[in-house]
Amino acid sequence: MATAAAPLTHEQIPAAVEPVAAAEGLGQHRETFAPQRHGFWRMAGLVLFAVLGLACFVLPGLMFVWLLVQTPNLSRKQAAKRLHLFEHGLVVADRSGPTASFRWDAMTVLQQITRRYANGVYVGTTYLYTLFRADGSKVKLTNFYADPERWGAAVQHEITRAQLPGVTAAVAGGTTVRFGDLAVAAEGIVSAKRGAAHWHEIQRIEIKNGTVFLGRAGKLLPWSNTPVAQIPNFFLFLTVAEHFRAAHHGSNG
Repeated sequence: MATAAAPLTHEQIPAAVEPVAAAEGLGQHRETFAPQRHGFWRMAGLVLFAVLGLACFVLPGLMFVWLLVQTPNLSRKQAAKRLHLFEHGLVVADRSGPTASFRWDAMTVLQQITRRYANGVYVGTTYLYTLFRADGSKVKLTNFYADPERWGAAVQHEITRAQLPGVTAAVAGGTTVRFGDLAVAAEGIVSAKRGAAHWHEIQRIEIKNGTVFLGRAGKLLPWSNTPVAQIPNFFLFLTVAEHFRAAHHGSNG
């Protein structure tokens, strides 16, 4: 799987972010993502429901008023939040300054992307990325920030770029590297539910409808199926697994 860095920009980062980025050794600033502002019709809908709710049922009306004033369109506090991507990591910040920082080479991410439908009609996609530091602290990022398809992919690609050499070397040297319920070893893949499958047995690795299917030689049904949302550093897992599977099949074919 090819890796790609977030595109370079020339936006000025806040002064409070600079010392944190420097202390973490994050390198050059690449891109900043601001909150996604609601469109006219969504704001109009919130206003309408707030007015109707206050006129008929006070508590529901107050709830919609609260939702309305919490949007980045109206709330300075929400509008000030930022996601700053750097060469070697990222910083999450609000109007008071940085709230969390992560390095690509020392973090883990869980990705959950859900396409939503109403009566069979596609109505949108929700994004949830849970970032973990080595000390166990975590931050959840959603499509609250604009362009989640870009910053989400950038996070996965950069983690893969930074960690792939070390993980590949570890596996080749005999270390079993875990990715949730799945693990990659020099001999094959180990599943907490299915046991072990050697590389010569694994004919395909497919992703369908948010699930990773591992196909075994001569079997119609997948040997293992695991939701992407349960595989830490999913892009890294996929790249490492494909590398060793292809290397084994190439040496035997």
